[in-house]
Amino acid sequence: MNQGLIVLLNGTSSSGKTSISMELKNQKEIPFHHLSIDDFFVNYNDFIDAKFPDIEPTREVEDVGPILFDPINSVYYATIKLFSEMGLNVIVDTVNDNDKRFNDFLDLFFDHSILFVGVVCSKEELTRRELIRGDRMIGLANSQYDIIYSFNEYDLEVNTEVLSPAESAEKILSFIKSDQDYSAFKKLSKREISAKE
Repeated sequence: MNQGLIVLLNGTSSSGKTSISMELKNQKEIPFHHLSIDDFFVNYNDFIDAKFPDIEPTREVEDVGPILFDPINSVYYATIKLFSEMGLNVIVDTVNDNDKRFNDFLDLFFDHSILFVGVVCSKEELTRRELIRGDRMIGLANSQYDIIYSFNEYDLEVNTEVLSPAESAEKILSFIKSDQDYSAFKKLSKREISAKE
């Protein structure tokens, strides 16, 4: 049995990755499983809230991110790998804005079949979407923009200002069915990690 295909959607917050993922997941031609890093964090928070409803910390932790993010991200990556090894097709919906985590992903999946898709739109449109959504910090997508879109090559690119989520998903499906090679991910190089990461 072959490994499952991994569709890696590369885009900032509010670029349209989740909407495209839902369209891919709901179509019937090629089965996909949607794995979003957001779900892993929400489920962790729900677990803590349910398991320890009356927890009262005795000291304040200013930033829990460094304590929790890397371990949860490792579980996320391991789940993607497990699904692929079980022959299941996976849509990866995350933001690769951290060099260390990007390098970890590259190491873990270099020998897997990965369709690397750029999900792009303008900074102006990202800001407009953040204002409409109301559940994202205004400017988050623009703060991620340069590092997220620093790649020189994708297997496929979808512009979500021009294409709807359904049209973007159809473009991805058409590419998969065309039996073209997925080569862009294998051309990526590790990033230099800054001291703060």
